[in-house]
Amino acid sequence: MWYILIVVLVLLALSLRVVKEYERGVIFFLGKCRGMRGPGLIILIPIFEQMTRVQLRTITMAIPSQKIISKDNVSIDIAAVAYYHVVDPVKATIAIEDVYSAVNQISQTTVRNVVGQFQLDQLLSQTGEINLQIKDVIDGHTEPWGVQVTAVEIKDIVLPDNMQRAMAKEAEAERERRAKIVAAEGEFQAAERLGQAADLMALHPVALQLRTLQTMAEISVEKNSTIIFPAQFMTTVSEAVAMIKGDTKK
Repeated sequence: MWYILIVVLVLLALSLRVVKEYERGVIFFLGKCRGMRGPGLIILIPIFEQMTRVQLRTITMAIPSQKIISKDNVSIDIAAVAYYHVVDPVKATIAIEDVYSAVNQISQTTVRNVVGQFQLDQLLSQTGEINLQIKDVIDGHTEPWGVQVTAVEIKDIVLPDNMQRAMAKEAEAERERRAKIVAAEGEFQAAERLGQAADLMALHPVALQLRTLQTMAEISVEKNSTIIFPAQFMTTVSEAVAMIKGDTKK
């Protein structure tokens, strides 16, 4: 009697399984897939049924850094990260032996192939588009395995030292070029405004004298004892003296 009770307890222990919310159990009956079960408590037929657990949570997979030759023959080191999850536990169990290792290997190969199609400048300026292209290629390979890739991000790009120095020089030269253009544009606008002011003063000679007096007033603010007689002022004085002499002769 006790032997029978012990056998029943052992069979019961072998037949009960608890599948968590983020897992699914793929059931095999005498080697044949019978679908999946879970989450919760699952009862298996001892000896005849077996269960393989498959996780449904999103997996963060680091793609190790690898040397890649860009389209313009620049050697760079690129590391990335991929996010994926299993959408079909049955396919992920039957279609491929180790889905996690397979996604890792196909991700490394895809990153190397896709990045090699772009030049260095494109790689640095179009990272978002390249990430999307890598993700689509990997997702196309993993779809038959019941795996969906949600995102792939290039997280690190290491350039050779000589390339970093060359890019720094190029950026510095570009900044100097923009500075010279801005300075030249400022000189052009200033000259244009001065020309317009000269034309206006030519139409109104008194405006030039008023401007001269304003400049003298600004100089006197600094407690300067120097007296300045502008050329226009001297001309005015000469005209006044000549006018006085004319009146005297009359």
